[in-house]
Amino acid sequence: MKNPFDLSGKTAIVTGCSRGIGMAIAEGLAQAGADIIGVSASLPAHGSPCEQAVLACGRVFTGYAVDLSDRAALYAFIAKVRETHGAPDILVNNAGIIRRAPASEHSDADWDQVLATNLDSPFLLAREFGRDMCARGSGKIIFIASLLTFQGGITVPGYAASKGAIGQLTKALANEWASRGVNVNAIAPGYVSTDNTEALRNDSTRAGQILARIPASRWGEPHDFAGPAVFLASDAAAYIHGEVLVVDGGWMGR
Repeated sequence: MKNPFDLSGKTAIVTGCSRGIGMAIAEGLAQAGADIIGVSASLPAHGSPCEQAVLACGRVFTGYAVDLSDRAALYAFIAKVRETHGAPDILVNNAGIIRRAPASEHSDADWDQVLATNLDSPFLLAREFGRDMCARGSGKIIFIASLLTFQGGITVPGYAASKGAIGQLTKALANEWASRGVNVNAIAPGYVSTDNTEALRNDSTRAGQILARIPASRWGEPHDFAGPAVFLASDAAAYIHGEVLVVDGGWMGR
């Protein structure tokens, strides 16, 4: 019997792959057999930690440095992938940024940049590569959502708005594309030790409050998301559509 988690022969695009959750997901997909197209604004041409991790798995890594908030650069990347690699089998929309300021002080620039990176670019990538997947009759799209897909958060209105929209976008695309062989789902991380949560972790009061609510009694680590991503990218998740899989140490159940 074929291993339903085997991704051999598949190609996966992972945005925001230079560190954190994106790098862990790229490595996990490579361990399962997929070749990786990695994307990050600051990705070096060769020798990145993500590339090294993928190559160590015996898989192929192709990296692209792309500012996903730049619409022209994004479309150029899409065209390059189609020309060089063809339609990907898996798309992981992980790249995201956060800007912290009270709502009354949240600037136009911060709002525009957060929405462009966290919502516009995932939609455009999903629309373009999703079209190719639908034409082929198969594909997996995984968005990275957030606890703020369900909650409002504090002093992060742009981020909360973008992640709330990602949850609905996941369902909207799944409703249209499930019948065409394309699985669209999302992973909603809880509180994870990454760059995006550094300010929270450095606030001893807030960090203590957060930890006290997590039943698992620890913050998440990037590697906690490799397994869920491999699952959603694999044949094992063939009948899962429009799901926002919460991976949060039990936070939402508290």
